[in-house]
Amino acid sequence: MLKKNEIYKTEITGMTSDGNGVCKINSIAVFVPYTAIGDILEIRIVKVLKNYAFGIIENIIKPSESRISPDCSVSFKCGGCVFRHINYKAELEFKQQKVYDAVTRIGGIDGSLVKEIIPADNILSYRNKAQLPISYDKNGNITLGFFAQRSHKVISTDFCFLHSNDFNSIIDAFINFANKYNLTPYDESSHSGLLRHLYMRHAMGTDQIMVCIIINGKSIPHADILCKNLLDANSKIKTIVINENLDKTNVILGKKCHTLYGNGYITDILCGCLFRISPLSFYQVNRSQAEKLYSIACDEADLKPHETLLDLYCGTGTIGLTMAHSVKKLYGVEIIPQAIEDAKINASINQIDNVEFFCADAYEATKKFLANAVRPDCIIIDPPRKGCQPELIGLISKNLIPSRIVYVSCDPATLARDLKIFEKSNYKVKEIIPVDLFPRTSHVETVCLMSRVEGK
Repeated sequence: MLKKNEIYKTEITGMTSDGNGVCKINSIAVFVPYTAIGDILEIRIVKVLKNYAFGIIENIIKPSESRISPDCSVSFKCGGCVFRHINYKAELEFKQQKVYDAVTRIGGIDGSLVKEIIPADNILSYRNKAQLPISYDKNGNITLGFFAQRSHKVISTDFCFLHSNDFNSIIDAFINFANKYNLTPYDESSHSGLLRHLYMRHAMGTDQIMVCIIINGKSIPHADILCKNLLDANSKIKTIVINENLDKTNVILGKKCHTLYGNGYITDILCGCLFRISPLSFYQVNRSQAEKLYSIACDEADLKPHETLLDLYCGTGTIGLTMAHSVKKLYGVEIIPQAIEDAKINASINQIDNVEFFCADAYEATKKFLANAVRPDCIIIDPPRKGCQPELIGLISKNLIPSRIVYVSCDPATLARDLKIFEKSNYKVKEIIPVDLFPRTSHVETVCLMSRVEGK
């Protein structure tokens, strides 16, 4: 039996799906963060449970060939990157294996269908979105940064290797303003204080920036000076918005926004289409990799000019609208009203008129399509992390019966679970392609093509 605080010599032989190293000591699995396969270590046991334990690195005896020196001073504290200590080749191998393990073990799918992962061209400064919680530092000054893993303690930093470099000057100007005018950060326990988050978006195709200040209130003091300071700091800013979040909640954004400067939105270019981005809009955080993802999805869909395409969980229409030119008719379904409004605007500014968007639950919308005899030739499914309802899969596979389904997933485990259900319902997985949208994190996107089994 392992003992807490005891030190053991061991070798890391595997990785969990969230990026922690795994070793075995006395036949018990021990999970150790920020390790690499091949590391020979001394670890300290910090928690012992019935069938497994957790440890931390005490000493690196012999580093893995994939281990590198971390380049970020807070990478082991904040809840963002988990792979700043290994090279990118090893990270890609991990993500490839993560998808392979999920679809074979959970889904019972032939592993040879998993193709080589599509790497990112750039693993630095790729994030076009930052939502930074605001707090006091140890000296009582306003600061911001990232929440530590599994906590709401703010790890103070004014720089992130993943974020757009243009955010840095904005962060500095905002902190200086907040400290000069003695503004107060939000305190969750007392529901007091004004400043909750600084939220920025960078449309990298057009080089436009949006700044949104999320507050526990309806206005911010000296807003005119704030706007001037931010615009002086970065001339790429096209709009500055206040988001009101008066709720006692961990949800970052409130539902109401008002604009201090500009139009309240920025516009980006993705796969040749224009997309309007407001504070409440969904938009992929890695534009260049999203273009690869959508292009792969389009290739897999193999659309024809006479066909009908259904885009379920369509968000602001990004995937469907980039494919609309390939089909006769596009339908989009999304449950969030603001997203549907954005999707309609995006269709309009791109002069796409062969599309209809519906604000509805995916399952309820599918029932209405059946009632109205709408039979799509291809369905794009891009669900949230929890995946699809079994009832929705049943309606699609037994009633709508499209010839092809393209499933875009942000979670290999729920993808594998859903593929298993589809394969029991007369669909055959043809190809599974992992795409790295989030370098240095444990997340991976996947595109999967399924075809209807003929004669069933």
